[in-house]
Amino acid sequence: MKIRVADLCALRFYATPEHDCSYLPDRQARTLFVDPRADIDRNLYSQLSELGFRRSGGHIYRPHCEQCQACISVRVPVAEFNPSKTQRRIENRNADLIVRAVPCQLTHEYYALYERYINQRHADGDMYPPSPDQFFNFLVEGTVDSCFYEFRNQEGTLLAVAVSDILEQGMSALYTFYDPDMEWRSLGVYAVIWQIRQTARSGKEWLYLGYWVEDCRKMNYKIRYRPLEMLINSEWRRLSPEASTD
Repeated sequence: MKIRVADLCALRFYATPEHDCSYLPDRQARTLFVDPRADIDRNLYSQLSELGFRRSGGHIYRPHCEQCQACISVRVPVAEFNPSKTQRRIENRNADLIVRAVPCQLTHEYYALYERYINQRHADGDMYPPSPDQFFNFLVEGTVDSCFYEFRNQEGTLLAVAVSDILEQGMSALYTFYDPDMEWRSLGVYAVIWQIRQTARSGKEWLYLGYWVEDCRKMNYKIRYRPLEMLINSEWRRLSPEASTD
């Protein structure tokens, strides 16, 4: 993805004051936001993604901490994806699911699944307690070229929703929520694998997975998708194949 400096120089950026870090206890964080009034099209958003920015609702941001570099942007080069034995089993286990792309929207069905997911899996996190307004502001508002991927069983029951942004060079996996009672399916893992496959099917190069934080247990899953590239000192670098996935 070619970065056009003139495009980026035309943008305004704003840094937040320090606030409690969402990933590491006892640390303070700062965030750099793109001016929410800016007109961001797919190409410009794609360039920002290449520089480590990510979207949450109507906000495009990246970490901006002066004393900490723990949040590292990661992406999977999809043409080279080499699933582990466990990932292959999960992919085969969910081969019966039907996946459909739909517009990002707030419906009773989506929200009911989201509410169950947050209440049972993330009651200790920033997303708790869930609300329809939170769902809309987080997953519907501010979409650029985005969609919900529905995962349904053969009976038509909604089991998972993966929220994705479509980029020039790939896709950005923003968030997935799923039926918390279907542990045997490992739906969160499958949603990532499916998006890797979908990115490859569309002829694009990378699936962006957001930020990996080594000392944050909830972020450890991202390092299990190989090969993996990390944005370090403004350069995308391939993670060593020998690096631990535990």
